[in-house]
Amino acid sequence: MVNKTPAAKAPDATRRNERSRRAILDAALEIVGEVGFSKLTIEAIAARAGVGKQTIYRWWPSKAAVLFEACMPEGLDPLTVELPDTGDIEADLKTVLRGTVDELRNPKLEAPTRALSAETQNDPELGRQLTERILEPQLQAYVRRLRSAQEAGQIAADIDVRIAVELLVGPLFHRWHTRTLPLTHEYADTVAELALRGLSPR
Repeated sequence: MVNKTPAAKAPDATRRNERSRRAILDAALEIVGEVGFSKLTIEAIAARAGVGKQTIYRWWPSKAAVLFEACMPEGLDPLTVELPDTGDIEADLKTVLRGTVDELRNPKLEAPTRALSAETQNDPELGRQLTERILEPQLQAYVRRLRSAQEAGQIAADIDVRIAVELLVGPLFHRWHTRTLPLTHEYADTVAELALRGLSPR
């Protein structure tokens, strides 16, 4: 009887690709935080991630697409995001706004997010992509939650909910952009409370 040596296990392509994907996203975040979006290149991302340029182009059409994915919380698809709906609109908004504060203050994401935001002021197309692919889908999740609150009688029926969303998220981004005062959970709670005071039925 001939003893057969067990065949060597084939490399797990899924795991290998996921490692490469994560390395690419991390490299993009690091580089844009160091030199800004305008100086970010696919070549630089590939070199730091230890992959070929074609690997990046196989998965993303541009450096902006790489960075957009890198800036999103892992596993979050902005097209399917929904706000919590416990029936308590104030509690739900405080939960979400506190999460926004945490994302904006994330040490890994803050520098690249600031660089990307600054570049959109000079690049209208980049700004359009950022709004279309990341910002607007998330803002529409707020719209849906506020409409649900309207139906429950928690918010005045004649309120323009799209403007109401800006009353909630605008102050957080303003304080983050200008660094006028600390961006905290307590501040997020106060924003929610004051906004709802103006949105409540009379």
